Amino acid sequence: MDHQAVYDQLASHCRQTALLKSTGDVLGWEEQTYMPPAAGEYRAEQLSLIASLVHERHTDPRVGEWLNALADSPIAKNTDDPRSSVVRELRRGYDRDTKLSTELVAALTRAASLGQQVWIEARKENDFAKFAPYLAEIMKLKREEADAVGYKECRYDALLDDYEPHATASQVGPVLKSLGEALVPIVAAIGASSHQPNTKLIEGDFPIAAQAEFGQKVAEQLGYDFRSGRIDVTAHPFCMTLGPHDVRLTTRYSPRDIRPGFFSILHEAGHGLYEQGLPADEFGLPTGEAVSLGIHESQSRMWEILVGLGRPFWKHFYPKLQQAFPTPFAKVSPEDFYFAINESKPSLIRVEADEATYNLHILIRFELEMAIIADEIAICDLPEAWNAKYQQYLGLTPPSDAMGVMQDVHWSAGLVGYFPTYSLGNLYAAQLFEQAKSDLGDLDGQIARGEFAPLLQWLRTHIHQHGQQHTAAQLVERITGRPLSSDALLAHLKGKFGELYRF
Repeated sequence: MDHQAVYDQLASHCRQTALLKSTGDVLGWEEQTYMPPAAGEYRAEQLSLIASLVHERHTDPRVGEWLNALADSPIAKNTDDPRSSVVRELRRGYDRDTKLSTELVAALTRAASLGQQVWIEARKENDFAKFAPYLAEIMKLKREEADAVGYKECRYDALLDDYEPHATASQVGPVLKSLGEALVPIVAAIGASSHQPNTKLIEGDFPIAAQAEFGQKVAEQLGYDFRSGRIDVTAHPFCMTLGPHDVRLTTRYSPRDIRPGFFSILHEAGHGLYEQGLPADEFGLPTGEAVSLGIHESQSRMWEILVGLGRPFWKHFYPKLQQAFPTPFAKVSPEDFYFAINESKPSLIRVEADEATYNLHILIRFELEMAIIADEIAICDLPEAWNAKYQQYLGLTPPSDAMGVMQDVHWSAGLVGYFPTYSLGNLYAAQLFEQAKSDLGDLDGQIARGEFAPLLQWLRTHIHQHGQQHTAAQLVERITGRPLSSDALLAHLKGKFGELYRF
């Protein structure tokens, strides 16, 4: 048998499927950026149709035949050959997809499209009751998906595995819980400190156009290629890849505070740099796709937090920020600015949370969606459960559902099992960044000089260019020489905030 010919047939089929899927992605991106509201219902039908066609191609019996033909071939057996990871990951995806009916996939896509549209309206109106029936339908369908896919321990595992392959709730849950417990004394020490930043110094009037211009210049200097991407405005920031040379970012701005818009750009640019670093000629194959959402999140959090909230970064960019916004920054010292942007205190909004408290927001969502999928919480009781968790972990009660249970887009989009990957991303980021510092020697000095190419090249060499050749756990151990742990993240947080808050 000519195994290479079989592989070529399989690869060609996957590339054509990716071409079709990317067409739906364009519609999905436009839905969240420029689509007129009245077009929503028909857009849901468009997306549902494309999702059905993509699913049919994913589950085409020929895919199973090609994979079977390659199962014992030298291509599949040679783990040093990138093609072996293509066969491995396509088999994994095929086995999952063939358990899902085309009708269920179409129903999920339709429900998520409508759910996001209603979520935007309900959030603006602070009307959870308006959103509740759509959320209930989405969660019902996600339970059906989990049951169809199957699981060994709990229903949630089938959904988590879609975002973080090979992870289970029994593995992730204790990690999140222990991380939360380790953060408690750090957060308490920060709150008890008499040395606190003055964030009023960095508040002012920030024209949206000027924010957009400054953010774009910074993203470009980091290495984000605007010939193959762009930045737009949306209700909830995201990065979406529409093709091998089309990676788009979105953000949202506050006219009184530069932080939400700017740091969202850094975060999404981190995702975008990863996507732009994947092998373009492998688009549509696992070798051209990200390892997992946890690894993806490690890239966004690294650029947003470990780079963008660091002293070296602002040693380079603060004079430029002062030029762009002389009021108020001309009168604010670099150290006062640095302390202010690194303010840490319990807050209500996850995407605006500081790095010391952020993982507590994730723990809340993880526990709630576990309970929802297990049918232990009714949708109508979700706002009350959400508020109770915020009081338990952060000592705060949201004043509205818009700032509480409806603040994130994920559940409206059917992204159940996604949230834990944010904390995994923080853990991966800290351990990888620690290794990058060791390998690059003077990373802080390079960043302070505005030289971001060495770090980006390090990430491209060690992570981006490999696609899914390795699992997340394998990749981290290959790069750092040790399994994932919380040591690097906790050391970073204790060192940084201990210095800032003097404890």
